[in-house]
Amino acid sequence: MEIQERHNPSFSVARALLAPGESIRAESGAMMAMAPDMQLAAKVEGGMMKGLKRSVLGGESLFITTATAGPQGGWIDFAPSLPGDLTTFDVTPDAPLLVQKGSFLCAESTVEIDTKFGGLKTMVGGEGAFLLRASGHGKIVVSLYGALDRFTLAEGQQVIVDTNHMVAFHESVTMELKRVSEGRIQSMKTGEGFIFLFTGPGELVMQSRNPDDIVRYVAANMPGNRN
Repeated sequence: MEIQERHNPSFSVARALLAPGESIRAESGAMMAMAPDMQLAAKVEGGMMKGLKRSVLGGESLFITTATAGPQGGWIDFAPSLPGDLTTFDVTPDAPLLVQKGSFLCAESTVEIDTKFGGLKTMVGGEGAFLLRASGHGKIVVSLYGALDRFTLAEGQQVIVDTNHMVAFHESVTMELKRVSEGRIQSMKTGEGFIFLFTGPGELVMQSRNPDDIVRYVAANMPGNRN
C-alpha cells in the first residue's frame, strides 16, 4: 500500500493507493472521496468491549470504517477534522506507536489499534492518561492541528512538550507528567501548570496549535458570550 500526503501542510489529505483486495481502516467520518469500486464497511473493531474501550478511553469513534479495493485496485482519500498537517509512521513489531486521542486518521488492516493506560504519572489533566497503541506491521497516518514538529531522540535525550501539543511517539520513548513550577496548581482538572517530559530513544511528533484553543475561541464568540 502507498500513502500519499496531499494538500499539506495546512489542509492535508491522506490518499491510500490499494492493490486488488487490499484494505485500510479509518476513523469514522474521515472518508472524503474514493474510486467507484471501493467497498466501505463500518463495524466495531475487535468486538463491542474493545470498541467501547477505544471510544471512551481513547477518544475515537466506536465504529471503524474499513475500505477494501476491488479487483482492479483503487484509491481513497481521508481528511482529518481540523486544519493542519499529517504524517505517516511505519509500525513494526519492535516499534509500536502511541497516539494521542483524536489524532488517529487511518491505518493498514495489518496494524492493531488498542488502548493503553499511560500510567499514574500521566493522569493529571486527562491528557496522556489513555493513549491509542498501534502495533503489528504496516502504515498508520496521524493528523494534527497546525504544523508538524518532529524530534528524533537519542538514548537518554529529553524534551519538554506542552500537554496539548503532543501527538504521537514510539513506545520506546518514556513520558512523564511534570509541574511547570513549584507554585500553587490552579486546576487539577484541566492540567493547567503541567507539561510532559519525554525521554528517548525514539521519535516524537507534536503539533504547533492547541486544539483546546479553538474550542475556547468559538465558545467565547458565541452569541451571548461576547463582552
